[in-house]
Amino acid sequence: MIEFRNISKVYNNGTEALHNINLKVEKGEFVFIVGSSGAGKSTFLKLITCEEKPNEGQIIVDGIEITALPKRKVPYFRRKMGMVFQDFRLIDHMTVYDNVAFAMRVVGASGRVIRKRVPYILSLVGLQHKAKQHPTELSGGERQRVGLARALVNNPSIIIADEPTGNIDPALSFEIVDLLSEINRRGTTILMVTHEHSLVKHFHKRIIQIHSGQIVADTAAALEAAEKAEETAEEEVTEDIVAVPNDEIAEDITSEDLISEDYEEEEADIEDIETDDEDLPAIEEIEIGENGFEDIESGDDTFEELAGDLADEDDSIEDFVNDDDDDLNDSLFSDDSEFLKEDDDSEFDFNLDDLNLDDIEIDENYEIGSDSISDDEE
Repeated sequence: MIEFRNISKVYNNGTEALHNINLKVEKGEFVFIVGSSGAGKSTFLKLITCEEKPNEGQIIVDGIEITALPKRKVPYFRRKMGMVFQDFRLIDHMTVYDNVAFAMRVVGASGRVIRKRVPYILSLVGLQHKAKQHPTELSGGERQRVGLARALVNNPSIIIADEPTGNIDPALSFEIVDLLSEINRRGTTILMVTHEHSLVKHFHKRIIQIHSGQIVADTAAALEAAEKAEETAEEEVTEDIVAVPNDEIAEDITSEDLISEDYEEEEADIEDIETDDEDLPAIEEIEIGENGFEDIESGDDTFEELAGDLADEDDSIEDFVNDDDDDLNDSLFSDDSEFLKEDDDSEFDFNLDDLNLDDIEIDENYEIGSDSISDDEE
């Protein structure tokens, strides 16, 4: 996204603000730029926004070499950026809504787009309820949030914040950086100049330290060096592990001597466990009829015995059902039978129609209701 190639800047009074700066900021990064007063932080930002031009080197922003950019194209280039200033730079006679909308009117946005976009941005920074108020009616933190909303409203690819927490309370400073972090998570590249080390320590972002016009520390470079050292160490360890053995060692490795006795014993145990199919009974076919198992064909005597047992049980059930009919007749029509007990009117208590005589074999010579029996029955 941003690249400095051998950049140096010397002012007309002979002050060297930057000397031979080389760095890259990738798209979507959040970078803190720290350093003491006069170290060159502000000059660094001014070179990116084309407020100043370097004496030497090249600056490339979003694929554009801005060191050779004509002045007439600078305003269009700046539309890629959003600026947040330490002193807010709001227009006091405009409302919060109009301060944010003004940034859209400058780039030619339509009224319909402005009416839709501005309330949305104000809601992102938590100022939707302050839209009709003026900057003088707001606190320092609220005014900086208006400045942040103005920087964000045109959906820039880069936001440059120059000491955005310098004029607000320390507690509110964390809120502003939290908002910047949320914007960064949405894909916007953030460059923030600050001298508050507590913020830098709290938010674990990339840190570039400038001292006397030179970059003296860059956490990204340190991290990259550490990663390279770790990769080199891993490659050395890998080479030691995968070293090819000599022929003698290779022969030993591929010989049968490497197979332990325990392993051979385990193989033998496994062979003992394995059995032939002949040892296991195989069920070839089982047919189930309406009354249960009618036929079981098996390749083993065990299942033939089971079929025989089932057949025996069927015979026993038939014997039980087809028991002597005479005994049943005697039990139904005996003098002691509950079915044939007489009441006081010498009438039977039950209806003969309820008795299913079709299922009972009755002797033809037996007379129902008679106290006598035939000579043959006697």
